[in-house]
Amino acid sequence: MCRFSQFLWAGVVCLLLAFSGVRGAAADEFSGLESGQFNTIADTVSAMVASGNPQAGAVIDALEKRHLVYSPAGGVFIRAGTTYVDARTGQSVQNIPADLKPVRMNNHVRQVLASATAELELLSPEDAVRLKAATQMYAQHNPAMLPVIHHALEREKNSHVRLKLEQANAATMLAQPVQPGQEATRLAAVKTLGSAGDLEARGLLAVVAASDHETPEVRKAAAKTVSSIDLKQRVWSVLQNAFYGLSYGSVLLLAATGLAITFGVMGVINMAHGELMMIGAYTTWLVQQGIRATVPWLEPVSLLVAIPVAFCVCGLLGILIERGLIRFLYGRPLETLLATWGLSLILQQAIRSIFGPTNIAVITPAWLSGSWMLGSVDITLNRLAIFVFAFLVLGALMLVMRKTSLGLEMRAVTQNRRMAALMGIRTPRVDALAFGLGAGLAGLAGVAVSQIDNVSPNLGQSYIIDSFMVVVFGGVGNLWGTLAAAMTLGMGGKILEPTIGAVSAKIAILVLVILYIQRHPRGMFPVRGRGVES
Repeated sequence: MCRFSQFLWAGVVCLLLAFSGVRGAAADEFSGLESGQFNTIADTVSAMVASGNPQAGAVIDALEKRHLVYSPAGGVFIRAGTTYVDARTGQSVQNIPADLKPVRMNNHVRQVLASATAELELLSPEDAVRLKAATQMYAQHNPAMLPVIHHALEREKNSHVRLKLEQANAATMLAQPVQPGQEATRLAAVKTLGSAGDLEARGLLAVVAASDHETPEVRKAAAKTVSSIDLKQRVWSVLQNAFYGLSYGSVLLLAATGLAITFGVMGVINMAHGELMMIGAYTTWLVQQGIRATVPWLEPVSLLVAIPVAFCVCGLLGILIERGLIRFLYGRPLETLLATWGLSLILQQAIRSIFGPTNIAVITPAWLSGSWMLGSVDITLNRLAIFVFAFLVLGALMLVMRKTSLGLEMRAVTQNRRMAALMGIRTPRVDALAFGLGAGLAGLAGVAVSQIDNVSPNLGQSYIIDSFMVVVFGGVGNLWGTLAAAMTLGMGGKILEPTIGAVSAKIAILVLVILYIQRHPRGMFPVRGRGVES
């Protein structure tokens, strides 16, 4: 009996050993997900990342989305709609166990998942992905991420990613409570954040500078760094506003070149010029709607199609205005001003009756959307495109003025109308074409302004006064003067606005222009000629 008992116990032990051996052979870095224990699941997630398993990313993503399930009988699966994928192999599974349960989650597991996701991104072979992950860690300054940041710093080779990781490490360290013996480390962190120089770094350093728990040396270094960051931010802010001023000046350039031509050639003060800009913007909207309804595959280039259409529509309308109204009022500037002002009210009400009083949305094409950073200056593509477009139009206009017979006749009429008429130039024809050209340029300005401003019946009123100031300040009829005045007034106004306010900036610019015109009545670049000089 004793002998039989010994054999029995030996058999049981062998079976247990064999069973445990099978379980041990089947165990891997995914097995802990089947345990149902939160700590085990969290440890398993960390182990998967450390193992470098190619399925780790898919499993962690599924766990975050609550798509990860397991069977008590064995097996971990990812639910993808109505199908399931084996988490270990990534292969589709046909025979799904009936006893599937979701892998359990709590706050501790979620915290570990966040760290694991960040570490996986920092293991990516793509520099852009690692830089994005490091930037997110810099913004979050989560203490749980410190081990992940330290591991990433040990292996990172890219200088840009490494710098952002160092800044994330410094920000995370300074965001934690002060510990004894950390003065040297925190001073180094303050210096590192100073190199970042952004608002996130300034906020952290301001807290450090005001903290009673920091040592005097750390507080002094943080306060000095905050002052340095404030100075840099002011400089970058001025540059950002200067860029906005360039785009605004480009719109003024497009609008004022038309005014410079009509006023320089004909001496006409056209108060309806802003409404011609507004019609150009509405023409852009109509072209977009028409292309979307008829040939939608051309929609990405609808803005380019709108450019010649707006020029022709506004140019023809300008010729009609000159032939039907302006030509009867030559030599009577006050009556011309009142007539064009009345015409502007008529055009506003006509657009308001047809399209309604509310704003309409002119869509910016995808290839003009987005921006890129130049230091801390946000260069938006639509404003950059307006700047380039304005200079292309100015270049084309200069070619017309210098290389064509129409340009020669317009320059002759501008300098001496009577002499040009005696030389056989048909001045009425030149007047009509000049007014049409100026109106067409206003239409181009409307296309440009539709990308940065609201399109409404009151659009032209926002630009007409500044456009006249550009013409007078630059020199009537001189394109170089128009260019210099447009950029000066555009940039000057945008740089002053954040400091003294939009209304005060307008007043200051107007006063400065008046003072300049008192000393230089013909503007910066006066037109020279016998008719002008006499």
